[in-house]
Amino acid sequence: MDNIRNFCIIAHIDHGKSTLADRMLEYTKTIKITENQMLDDMDLERERGITIKSHAIQMEYALDGQKYILNLIDTPGHVDFSYEVSRSIAACEGALLVVDATQGVQAQTISNLYMAIDHDLEIIPVINKIDMPNAMPDEVEDEIVDLIGCDPEDIIRASGKTGEGVPEILKAVVERIPAPKGDPKAPLQMMIFDSLFNSFRGIIVLGKVMNGVVRQGDKVKFVQTGMEYTADEVGVLKMDLEPRKELSTGEVGYIISGIKDATEVKVGDTITHVDNPCKEAVEGFQEVKPMVFAGVYPIDPAEYENLRASLEKLQLNDASLTFSPESSQALGFGFRCGFLGLLHMEIVQERLDREFNMEVITTVPNVSYKVYTKQGEELEVHNPSGLPDPTEIDHIDEPYIRASIITSSDYIGPIIKLCLDKRGELLDQQYISGGNRVELHFMLPLGEIVIDFYDKLKSISKGYASFDYHIDSYRPSKLIKLDILLNGEPVDALSTLTHVDNAVTLGRSMCEKLKELIPRQQFDIAIQAAIGAKIIARETVKQVRKDVLAKCYGGDVSRKRKLLEKQKKGKKRMKQIGNVQVPQKAFLAVLKLD
Repeated sequence: MDNIRNFCIIAHIDHGKSTLADRMLEYTKTIKITENQMLDDMDLERERGITIKSHAIQMEYALDGQKYILNLIDTPGHVDFSYEVSRSIAACEGALLVVDATQGVQAQTISNLYMAIDHDLEIIPVINKIDMPNAMPDEVEDEIVDLIGCDPEDIIRASGKTGEGVPEILKAVVERIPAPKGDPKAPLQMMIFDSLFNSFRGIIVLGKVMNGVVRQGDKVKFVQTGMEYTADEVGVLKMDLEPRKELSTGEVGYIISGIKDATEVKVGDTITHVDNPCKEAVEGFQEVKPMVFAGVYPIDPAEYENLRASLEKLQLNDASLTFSPESSQALGFGFRCGFLGLLHMEIVQERLDREFNMEVITTVPNVSYKVYTKQGEELEVHNPSGLPDPTEIDHIDEPYIRASIITSSDYIGPIIKLCLDKRGELLDQQYISGGNRVELHFMLPLGEIVIDFYDKLKSISKGYASFDYHIDSYRPSKLIKLDILLNGEPVDALSTLTHVDNAVTLGRSMCEKLKELIPRQQFDIAIQAAIGAKIIARETVKQVRKDVLAKCYGGDVSRKRKLLEKQKKGKKRMKQIGNVQVPQKAFLAVLKLD
C-alpha cells in the first residue's frame, strides 16, 4: 500500500490536462502514444477538444530502485461537468493543479481547487505550456502563490507538448502525495465512482477499495440497493481492462459481475462482502443537483421504450443526468431530464444520437422554481405546464446563483452591463496580482443565464472571461407563464416562465421567429403569445392560395364569385381539421433568440 499513489489532474477548460496526461503515460512507458489525448476516447471529445468523462488509468513508475503504482484520473475542465471532477477527487489523495502559462488562473481553476482542498487533498501546482512564445510563467507563478500560499519553489514548470517537466511531476507525485490509508484486514469497503455499460459483459463498475480485499469469485453485495452478485472478474484500469486475482486496500480498479439492469448500480454506493459485510457505507459524494430541465421526446412515438433504455445506459456513464417520464399534448410521451448546464444538455443529445441512434426533440430548457399557493402549499415546478392556475399562486421563488467571473480589466464595462441586463447585482470586484485582471462576483437569477449567457460572455470578452457559479438561494420574483398559441391551441412544449419585464419582448420575438420557421399551409396560421387570457403579440403565416380563377376568361362576374366562395368554404373546413406541425428547428430557435 505504501507504494500506491492516487491522484487526479484538475484545471480550467483548455489548459492542457489531457496532453500532460499523455506525456506521463509516455514517460512511464504505459502505452505508446499514437495520437493526441489518448484518454479522450469519445469522438465528441476529440472533435470539440474537451474532456467530457473522467478517465482513470494505472501507471508503473520506478524511483530510487522502488517501484510505485500511480493511479491517474484525468478530469473535465468545463463548469457543466464539475460533478465528474467531484467524484474523481473523492477517489484520490492528491491533485495536480494545472495552470496555463499564457492564460493564468481562471474561474474553474479556483472552483476545482476549493473542491480538492475541502477533501484535504495534497495539491501540486504545475504551470503548463511554458514553451509557448506568449507564456508568462513569472506572472502566473505569482498568481498561484497568491491563490494557494505555497512557496515558488513548489511550483513545477512543464510543457505537455515537449514533455519538459514531466519527470519532476512524477517525482513530486511520489514524494508529496500520501499513500492511501485503510486496513486490508477489515471487512471490504469499495466505493463506486463510475460505471460503464458493455453490451456483452453487462455493467462494469469502477471503484476504489477503501478497506479490505476483493478477489475474483467473491460474493459481493451493493449496500444501497441490497443486491448480491458474484465478482466474475476484478482488475485494474490500463488503456484497456486488465484482469487481476485481487484488488486490495488503496487500489483503484473494476468489478464485472454480469449486472444487466442499469438501475441496480448507483454511483457513490459501497460494495462489500455478503458473508462479512462492513458496518456502514463509505461516505459517498453529495447527490447531484440538476440546474437545467428540458423535455426529451422521441421523434417517433413508438421509440419511447428504447429512449428509456438508452437514457438508463447513458446515466450509468454520466451520473449527473436525471430523468422522469412526462407527456406533452404537442409531442406525446417523453422524459423530463435534468442537466448541469446547456453544454451538458447538448452533449447528452449528441450521445443519444451517436451511441444509441436515438433521434430526439428537446424542448426549451428551464430551471426549477418553488411555487407557493394561497393555501400555503409549496410545490417544486420543473415544467411551465405544471404551474397551478395563476389565481391560486401566492408567489414564486426562483433560484439565484453566486457567479464568479475572471476577466482582463479592458472588458469590465461590457461584462457588468451584460450581468445587469440579466437582472444581476454586482457584489464586489477584486484585482488579481499584477493589476490587469479582475475577479467580479455577481448574484444572478439562474433562469437568465441558462440560455445564452455563456456565449455572450465569451464574445464580449473575446474569449478571455472565465465563468463559474454555484447555487446560492431562492428569492421571490415576479414571474409569469408565457404561452404560445397556434390557431388558438397552446403548444405546451414552447411555453416558458419569464420575468414580467421581459415578457412582451420575448413574446414578440418568439412569434417572429416561429413565423419564419413554420411552413405555409393551405390556411392562415395565427401565431400568438399570451399571458393568461391576454394576447400580447401576434404574427400570421399566410396561406398558400391556388389560383381558382385561372380557367375563367371573360364571362359573368358571378362565375368568378361562385368559385371564390367554394374555395373559401374549403379553406374554412381545412382550418377546422388541419393541424400545424412545429418543426424541430423551432424548439431550438427559441434558445437563440436575441
